[in-house]
Amino acid sequence: MRPKVTTVFACQSCGAISPKWLGRCPDCGEWNSYVEEARSDRSAPAALVSAAPLSQVAAASESRITTTLPGLDRVLGGGLVPGSLVLLGGEPGIGKSTLLLQAAQAVASHAGEVLYATGEESAAQVKMRADRLSIRQNRLLVLAETEVSRVVLEAESRRPALLVVDSIQAVFDAALSSPAGTVSQVRESAAALQRYAKARGVPVVLIGHVTKDGSLAGPKSLEHLVDAVISIEGERSSSRRLLRASKNRYGPVDELALYEMTGEGLCEVPNASAALLAERRKGAPGSAVTAAREGTRSLLLEIQALVGPSAAGSPRRVAVGIDSSRLALLLAVLEGAGLSLSSREVFVSCAGGLEAHEPATDLAVVAALASSVRGVALAEDAVFFGEIGLLGEVRVVPAALARIKEASSMGFRSVFLPVGNAAEAAGFPDLAIVPTDRVGGFLETCLKSRV
Repeated sequence: MRPKVTTVFACQSCGAISPKWLGRCPDCGEWNSYVEEARSDRSAPAALVSAAPLSQVAAASESRITTTLPGLDRVLGGGLVPGSLVLLGGEPGIGKSTLLLQAAQAVASHAGEVLYATGEESAAQVKMRADRLSIRQNRLLVLAETEVSRVVLEAESRRPALLVVDSIQAVFDAALSSPAGTVSQVRESAAALQRYAKARGVPVVLIGHVTKDGSLAGPKSLEHLVDAVISIEGERSSSRRLLRASKNRYGPVDELALYEMTGEGLCEVPNASAALLAERRKGAPGSAVTAAREGTRSLLLEIQALVGPSAAGSPRRVAVGIDSSRLALLLAVLEGAGLSLSSREVFVSCAGGLEAHEPATDLAVVAALASSVRGVALAEDAVFFGEIGLLGEVRVVPAALARIKEASSMGFRSVFLPVGNAAEAAGFPDLAIVPTDRVGGFLETCLKSRV
């Protein structure tokens, strides 16, 4: 019996389904985003499955497949989990295909065959990139195919150790009438690949596009469907790339790896703190160093601030890599502490392309602002971290010991931190620890002290 074909309308922005066309999507608010799609009912009666007590469920194996790329393995939580579905996103040309081709070669060298399904490039184009990266691996198989059923069929016959699909927006399900890249095609293609991954215990990595605002293209359900979402960030004009995880069912989130794009591919920067502070201009007012946490790592970042007179009208408050609402809070606290900024323009940036949204960076932002206002440089060997409350109090932050260790290893000799974290610095006699509990007293101490 032929499957029953029905017509529905799908929002190309969020994936919402409606039996009729709508001018505006009630879920996401987008206008003229509904497109007619034909769907076939391929459902079949499901076999009865009995529920089992949790105590009797066999635990999943903890064995992972290493990519031998330390940064990528760390972001994934220790490597690829068999049967997992991973989504790698990033802007065009940022290095997604390059990174996965390097990872595919490494997996093929020690774990078995790797199937690289490319829907956006020909096999010859993939070979050109491989030659540029000096990749010579007979167990790395390239399949130029866009129909997802054929990709799965080839994977079923090959039983690879890893399947890479480049990209999820390029493959399609032949049972749907809509073109590749639409919400329904992305959803159904990803679901087919997920079924294969779970049934065969093979990790599958999908490359995904991003929209103009930097979010992953396709339905939001795609991010819920996959087990891990990682992304590559960076400016095209810069060779530096940041790899981070925003979702990971098998490991911690917000892990970060710093890479450098070279002629031989992406190379991890071994000392991220040193690289991020390499261009720091010492002795300049408006610069403060903070110890931030990225997943399980501590990184030293430079916070830069510039305060100047307002040209006309309402003064601007610009935050780059800093939460703008958090900046507004800190400016209000500084006003209460006697530092007048209401009529001046304020620019604050986290140098190096990273984002410092963690509240523990508050103390460094305040120090940089005060330094810029008064034109006095902060101590070159000082690190600042601590959360600031609405009443001007400096609050305790987590993982203070790890932050202090990172500062000490990078040669810094003074640490400004909350009073509640001072006891954690007892094991560092070579460091000058400056506990602080109020913003008012901290401003005078950090600008005058040269400990």
